Amino acid sequence: MTSLDCAGSADQLVLRKREEYGKLDRAVMSIWECCELLNEFVDESDPDLDEPQIEHLLQTAEAIRRDYPNEDWLHLTGLIHDLGKVLLHPSFGAEPQWAVVGDTYPLGCAFDKSIVHYEHFKSNPDYYNPDYNTKYGVYSENCGLENVIISWGHDEYMHMVAKMNNTTLPPAALFIIRFHSFYALHRAGAYKHLMKDEDYEMLEWLKTFNKYDLYSKSKVRVDVEAVKPYYQSLIDKYFPTKLRW
Repeated sequence: MTSLDCAGSADQLVLRKREEYGKLDRAVMSIWECCELLNEFVDESDPDLDEPQIEHLLQTAEAIRRDYPNEDWLHLTGLIHDLGKVLLHPSFGAEPQWAVVGDTYPLGCAFDKSIVHYEHFKSNPDYYNPDYNTKYGVYSENCGLENVIISWGHDEYMHMVAKMNNTTLPPAALFIIRFHSFYALHRAGAYKHLMKDEDYEMLEWLKTFNKYDLYSKSKVRVDVEAVKPYYQSLIDKYFPTKLRW
């Protein structure tokens, strides 16, 4: 029996979302077309700026490119890491912001007190379920984060889209995409007992990335047309021309 077979109420929501969106039948479009689609939205959970998402994507990518000029995969990761927010779009079901953005965390084991608004988990039946409210829950020590069920959001969706469209981005990029909102891990150091050795190396890349994700935002606008050819070349390198979403 796998951890997915042991899923509880919160886990079942994630499984339903994975099944629903895992069909990748909402759209066929390029990475850049998805970037432009996000131009219609502002992330309400971000208190810093009110620019559309494409501004944040390019600011993040350009800041990384400046400091890590030889890591082109990391530049592209900066551009695409939030594309899962396309779930907000009407053609993707117009999911509410609370279901798409915000912190993510593991399900199937005890909720760590470092998770934002931890006190509200007392309203979740999993909080009292003895199968899920222990340190390891349905998992085993050092099982690897790829085997952990993570709460649903834009991170999980974009990770799924990238993998199912056979991206050639390295594992560290996929780790960043999936876990960049997992603040209990990379800010508070929680849940490391579930990590395997390879996760630690990728966690260092995530910590590097997150400095740019959180602190690259500014009022200086990015010249989109000037930088587009460079990022299009990276998209062509690591992704098919059109993706299923």
